[in-house]
Amino acid sequence: MIKISIVTISFNQAQYLRTCIDSVLGQNYSNLQYIVVDPGSTDGSRDIIDSYGDRLQRVYERDRGPADGLNNGFRQATGEIFYFLNADDALLPGALDYAASIFEAQPDIDVLCGSGYKIDGDGKLLREIRASTMSRLRIVYGAANLFQQGVFFRAPTFHAVQGFNIENSSSWDGELLLDMAVRGARFRVSRRHLGLFRIHPTSITGSNRLIEQFYRDGARMFRKVMNRERRPYDVIPHCVLWAEKHLVTRLPTRWR
Repeated sequence: MIKISIVTISFNQAQYLRTCIDSVLGQNYSNLQYIVVDPGSTDGSRDIIDSYGDRLQRVYERDRGPADGLNNGFRQATGEIFYFLNADDALLPGALDYAASIFEAQPDIDVLCGSGYKIDGDGKLLREIRASTMSRLRIVYGAANLFQQGVFFRAPTFHAVQGFNIENSSSWDGELLLDMAVRGARFRVSRRHLGLFRIHPTSITGSNRLIEQFYRDGARMFRKVMNRERRPYDVIPHCVLWAEKHLVTRLPTRWR
């Protein structure tokens, strides 16, 4: 059975942390390495992590933010397939078996982009999020549905791009996939529901506290691919690609 390494970054998310950890360990996947990174929580998170004993590995060291913490975790990873999960999100049952089956059956696939659901702080289902086709142009033009909780990738693909850009403090997951696309990674998109994305007032997305940084990171990622600044006419490919994404993600699977 293919080995999967999972990294969870945890910082003062004790309210949701046990649900996250249980969703991973409850998969009962026999060849799993689970690493939880905590740079210094003060809300009892480390007590929760420690309560799992040797069922998971701990990385307790300071970092420069989520991207740096993930890199610290993945430096301990020894699996063939990598995955990361925030402490306030969760995996759905059977996700690891499904991901392993895709990578084993399709050795030419480097990245699996699955789908899932957005939930609120109480776990109430808000809506489905369907993954869409990934490419460097779709990513930089904001025309790709990236459901991070459904993304798995091969370890060599991660190492080839040298992990996460620690200067990106708003969309490090998107830049990771962009870097993989630039290097020619082969993506597989799936409608299978693999995870839950929790939105709540203290989350980065829920609070919008990094909205200005998000636009700065997006502009830098655009320059990385296009070798220029955005121009007014860039609204045209954005609209075309966005409309294509909007249509395709809503078609029944048999028509895609």
